[in-house]
Amino acid sequence: MIVMKFGGTSVGSKERFEQVLALISKAKDNDGPPLVVVSAMSGVTNALIEAANLAVRRDLDGALSQIEMIRQKHIDAVKGLLSAEKAQALLEDLNIHLQELESVLRGINYLGELSKRSLDVVSSIGELLSSRVLAEYAASRGLKVQWVDARKVLITDDNFGKANPLWAEVEVRAKQIIGQAVKDGFTVISQGFIGSTLDGVTTTLGRGGSDYSASILGVAADASRIEIWTDVDGMMTCDPRIVPAAKVIAQVTFQEAAELAYFGAKVLHPLTIKPAVEKSIPVKVLNTMRPDSPGTLIQADVPDSDIDPKNIPLSQRICAIASKKNITALFISSPRMLMAHGFLAKVFTVFDRHKTSIDLIATSEVSLSITIDSTENLDAIKEDLAEWGELKVMNNTAIVTVVGRQFRGSSGIAGEVFSAMKDINILVISGGASDINLSFLVLNEDADNAVKQLHKHFFGA
Repeated sequence: MIVMKFGGTSVGSKERFEQVLALISKAKDNDGPPLVVVSAMSGVTNALIEAANLAVRRDLDGALSQIEMIRQKHIDAVKGLLSAEKAQALLEDLNIHLQELESVLRGINYLGELSKRSLDVVSSIGELLSSRVLAEYAASRGLKVQWVDARKVLITDDNFGKANPLWAEVEVRAKQIIGQAVKDGFTVISQGFIGSTLDGVTTTLGRGGSDYSASILGVAADASRIEIWTDVDGMMTCDPRIVPAAKVIAQVTFQEAAELAYFGAKVLHPLTIKPAVEKSIPVKVLNTMRPDSPGTLIQADVPDSDIDPKNIPLSQRICAIASKKNITALFISSPRMLMAHGFLAKVFTVFDRHKTSIDLIATSEVSLSITIDSTENLDAIKEDLAEWGELKVMNNTAIVTVVGRQFRGSSGIAGEVFSAMKDINILVISGGASDINLSFLVLNEDADNAVKQLHKHFFGA
């Protein structure tokens, strides 16, 4: 069984649904019935979140207008895909979800309070709607389909807004529900992004979590391959919006893809890779609009991975350049670090206490540089760190990362990188422990230029 995940732009209109069904039918003929995981139609999740924010600000009319926009978007798609009779039946079904949404928004408006739990309920509606449309359309074209509510399979904890899967429970349910349906010859159509607690309370995996859902369900159901269908040709050597001449990467390792995703490549959700890595399931990134494009294959190893790096040209060892803007940097200076043990442990305890992940870290005898991309608990972090030394915070910084292979076993890579960035002010340098990346902290305003210079140096354009 393969997993096919389709993003919001892939199901953004009547024409896109038609393209998706053609791809599903082809996959079924080649590999047997797939598990299909879909995002909300493009723009719908943003509209749902806006509706919730309007409701809590006591603008109920504005919130309800967002529902009407969502309703009309689905009406336009459904009427172009189904006969009048089937379209009417489906729209009545979709209207049940929208009525439930309206009730939740009225409650938010009345209380003037928007909890993460309530926001998860609101933002989950888009995937339920789009998956119903695709399932009914596929069935109307003769495909043997089973629509599965992901909330019955993808069981999570109650960390609303960024829930974590309860793997043992997910694996049992995935095999019982998805695995059995596929064995019975059904193409399973389900939702990305959403799950539920053991008590049946709706949760979400966070923005971009549909990729993560596909990976979780694929691993739990013993998929042979996971396909991420999106609106780009695959993972690129850098963001094509920065360098239009960026190239598609044919193959990357799981580790390289994870680094690129974490440090700013938008094609994949960073957590997508983790479950697949643990079970060595290959992931392929493909373009719904250009299905004949070969895409990017992500797997455990790539050809030449065992060759001595000295025998591989430098240009072939650099995989891609990524960047992530609007990073917060914290610089701690303290003479208490000098010849002292335990200082870093105390600092890390602060970030752990406030549930904030660290991106980069660099140390010297009396100073420490740390970057984070979540500022939710920044004030509390600053207050706690102030007792350990002089603290400086910069908010307008960006991480630029060069990702490749066998950096530590090679000479000259750092020199090449610094040569390319000779006109860029580098604030922090971090090599990481993975042997596949070299990262820098620069000002936001210098990030795009750094990417351009590095890409030109290593890829010639």
